[in-house]
Amino acid sequence: MGILERLLRSRAFVLALIVLPGLWPAWPILGGNPTVLADPSKFLLHHFGFVACILLAVVLSLSPLRILFPKSRLVSALNRYRRTVGVSAFFYALIHLGFQLIHENGWPTFWTDLRKPFLLVGVTTFAILLVLAATSFNAAVRWMGGRRWKNLHRLAYLAAALAAYHQAAARKIFPVQVLWIFVPLAALELARAVIQARNRRGGQVPRSPLKIPARGA
Repeated sequence: MGILERLLRSRAFVLALIVLPGLWPAWPILGGNPTVLADPSKFLLHHFGFVACILLAVVLSLSPLRILFPKSRLVSALNRYRRTVGVSAFFYALIHLGFQLIHENGWPTFWTDLRKPFLLVGVTTFAILLVLAATSFNAAVRWMGGRRWKNLHRLAYLAAALAAYHQAAARKIFPVQVLWIFVPLAALELARAVIQARNRRGGQVPRSPLKIPARGA
């Protein structure tokens, strides 16, 4: 077992990778970065939104990576934490929503601004992530049944598309970071579709992506 694989199999290491982006804004704020201090709520709003998008893209990338590299031990190690990464994306989105409220000076302005398409799409994305997080546990899989649970969690792809639009439309200038986050995911999904199409033509039965999350993962 290599060092990287050993690290990825460590729950503490994976949790550290997830938590550290949330702590990073403390450095420019405490360091007195004038750009950040000019509007800290806006800075934190954008930061936590992008982290949520990154985690959402990461968790959706794990399934195509498993199809493309079925024998990779690194990919297998990463897939152990699909639920952890997915739920973390929801919590970062929740923090993002909290800073949106702060930036909008409370609920009254927030509700008024819901008429803006980018904000309405963002709230819709958050609602989807909330439902997926609430049904991400083993008990929900058993209660709903495998097929219904699988169909529900396919909404994560819709959430990713909506999140990409929300992040792109929220600024006057298109943020290149949206491309960095979601274009690789789209490329992986396209590659997975090609591989699965080849397998079907060759008479191979593709491996089902449905897997009940491991306890504690």
